[in-house]
Amino acid sequence: MNSSRRKFLQKLTLSAIALPTISAYPFSIYAKQNLDPDRPILKVALMGLGGYAERVAEAMQSCQRAKVTGLISGTPEKLEKWGKKYGVPKESRYNYENFDQIKDNPEIDAVYIITPNALHHGQTLRVAKAGKHVICEKPMAVSVREGQEMVDACEAAGVKLLIGYRMRFEPNTLKVHAMRESGELGKIKFFQGQTGFKIGDPNQWRVDKTLAGGGSLMDIGIYAINGARYMVGEDPIWVTAQETKTNPEIFKEGVDETIQFQLGFPSGAVASCLSTYAMDHLDRFYLLGEKNFVEMQPSTNYGPIKGRTKDGSLNQPHTVHQTTQMDEMAQIILDGKSPIIPVDGNVGVQDMKIIEAIYRACETGQRQELDLG
Repeated sequence: MNSSRRKFLQKLTLSAIALPTISAYPFSIYAKQNLDPDRPILKVALMGLGGYAERVAEAMQSCQRAKVTGLISGTPEKLEKWGKKYGVPKESRYNYENFDQIKDNPEIDAVYIITPNALHHGQTLRVAKAGKHVICEKPMAVSVREGQEMVDACEAAGVKLLIGYRMRFEPNTLKVHAMRESGELGKIKFFQGQTGFKIGDPNQWRVDKTLAGGGSLMDIGIYAINGARYMVGEDPIWVTAQETKTNPEIFKEGVDETIQFQLGFPSGAVASCLSTYAMDHLDRFYLLGEKNFVEMQPSTNYGPIKGRTKDGSLNQPHTVHQTTQMDEMAQIILDGKSPIIPVDGNVGVQDMKIIEAIYRACETGQRQELDLG
């Protein structure tokens, strides 16, 4: 193993420290999977076997339309352990050097890429070339250029590219979407999105510019960006932003600690958002219309999501987000289903355009005009 690969694996292992423990969630990886025998099943290989991949793998044990059938990792010990745990045979386990061979494996339909941000681009191109569908964690890339190349590669290969925007399938989120669409909230005037936590281990890849492509905005702030778009129901046309950095030893050049940003929409609605790696207990969306408001707190974590309006609680059921996400994505890929709120690669590119504009606004102190195309 070369030194760069060893360093990468060490960073990936350390990153798991920042994630909540899996045992805190009320479902078992050993539960018998209740697959739907009457409909096709999406056979998924997980790439990057870190803490979040384990959460996805556990959640998928409750899926009706998706199943873990492949594993891709640079750590042989993980491939062995996960293979036994999830019933993935040796012939469907790959490393980062040989995973192009998935093209010859009929037991893999799609690859869920759950690796550091900077790796998504190259890995997506390789998966697409192998003729497999791609599900890519957010942010989809570290630049607009990379994101567009991913979209183009998947289109050329005739495969789907979906981004892991799990909140776009969450019941409370969809309830708010329906309320806005029906006019129940009235004309939307204002959105506030607060997203953040204390980063923890200073050596993890999330604060490494080379692997993360940025800092809090790429990781947690993207929820506020994404939320502003699907809660307001419009795409922003301008952005202003300000960066605050209190610990330059951890948050080095190009790695943002805290960013406040403001978005303007064609209707005149505005959004005020905060993204940070320096404060805990920031997970709140607030949407204000002329007739009603919606407050969601927590709004994006693993739940249960809680929401209320002036008339009381939203009272939507709690679901395991990744279970719902993977079943819905299976239907998008296998059945051609159109999701209520899109999760395709073009949406991911639009988010990257907003992220780049926010960084430019921080650097220049000037308002940036947006054209999401």
